[in-house]
Amino acid sequence: MNKYLLYISLAASVGGFLFGFDSGVISGAEKAIQSEFGLTAFWHGLVVSVALAGTLFGVFLAGRPSDRFGRRPTLWAMAVLFLVSALGCAFTPAGVAGPHVLAFFRFVGGLAIGGVSVVVPLYIVEVSPGKCRGLLVGLNQLNIVFGILISYVSNYIVARFMPDAGPKLVWRVMLGVECLPVFLFMALLATIPESPRWLVRVGRAADARGVLERIGAVDASATLADIAASLKAAANGVDVALFQRRYLKPILLAFLIAFFNQVSGINAINYYAPRIFEMIFGEGSSLAALAGTMGMGLVNLVFTALAFAVIDRVGRKALLIAGALAMIAAHSLVAWQLSLPSPDAKLAVAGIFGFIAAFAMSSGACLWVYISEVFPNVVRAKGQALGCFTHWFLCAIISWTFPIAAERAGAWTFAFFAFMMAIQLVWAVFFMPETKGGTIEDIEERLGI
Repeated sequence: MNKYLLYISLAASVGGFLFGFDSGVISGAEKAIQSEFGLTAFWHGLVVSVALAGTLFGVFLAGRPSDRFGRRPTLWAMAVLFLVSALGCAFTPAGVAGPHVLAFFRFVGGLAIGGVSVVVPLYIVEVSPGKCRGLLVGLNQLNIVFGILISYVSNYIVARFMPDAGPKLVWRVMLGVECLPVFLFMALLATIPESPRWLVRVGRAADARGVLERIGAVDASATLADIAASLKAAANGVDVALFQRRYLKPILLAFLIAFFNQVSGINAINYYAPRIFEMIFGEGSSLAALAGTMGMGLVNLVFTALAFAVIDRVGRKALLIAGALAMIAAHSLVAWQLSLPSPDAKLAVAGIFGFIAAFAMSSGACLWVYISEVFPNVVRAKGQALGCFTHWFLCAIISWTFPIAAERAGAWTFAFFAFMMAIQLVWAVFFMPETKGGTIEDIEERLGI
């Protein structure tokens, strides 16, 4: 693999790291926030989860600037939003205004999360050759998982080495630490080029050729010709609507893979892992629940890394089929155990860990890669935004409703997740087209666009 190509892909995927870090860092601060401001459960939940609302706006706010000004300037703007959010949270005032200020800056962070979830995979897929595209785009997902883990480590270090600072200062430092990886991201963005496909779109073919040659394109002239042909419908840069009949197939594919990603139950389990482990171990088992949550994070990271070692060899379709089968089995095991008066903790935990491993190897690894591949150059940013919006909207719905479902339905909640994975299996086997290999222009021909 070309070293410069790997470097710029890693640099861009630091945006994914910030995505994960920002999502995870609040977990170490939320109890102190509730205590300091005396928040009710409703307002506490709103302050903590308001970033999800920001992501829904962020995915669409990023698409148009990405098309108009370029992928790299848009990533710069997202970095600025991350910085503003981290600083604003760190300097949240005490008193009545505090929760409102904190919620606002958490919302700003959500805008940035939504933006990078669109633009980072978009940028990487547009610089990647087919033979390693899945691996390179997958660096973003790997960095998301890594960012979550590092946020937990960061929270621990802050709490461990500031024992006398008091909880009011500690949680502010926890949230402010995010400034450090933001500065790293800004520095790296200054060293990477613009997407060659965006450069062709705005008439800068000579610049695009230079980028293609530097990242190791086998035949830069042929690649430029393919890009130009795929952009012909754009009428030299005129805005093209996403919602038209010719793009129905990629729209449905992006929607469905994002839909199944969320109805697998992944974020219900990620956000409410301690609650689930207490359902398994019984009330008062907070230490066991914490250990289980840490184990989940490690399993997620290991199997995400494994997925990207094979995604370009076995393909997206095969991973989703195998993953759906494994997730059906894992959810069924958990549902069966939770339906018993005295569940076998080992079997139930094995089911949870098995689900995390299967998800990381399949839907977790394929989601951002697949969405960024199926749309033609001319509407890719808009299509990426649509897929991301679907993902975040369902994430918000499932995350907010899971506690109610778990309380009222118990084991049946996991039976529902297993049923949804059975539907995904049917879709993956009979209707999902493969996208591995070839250029992203080749995929347009395969999909018949």
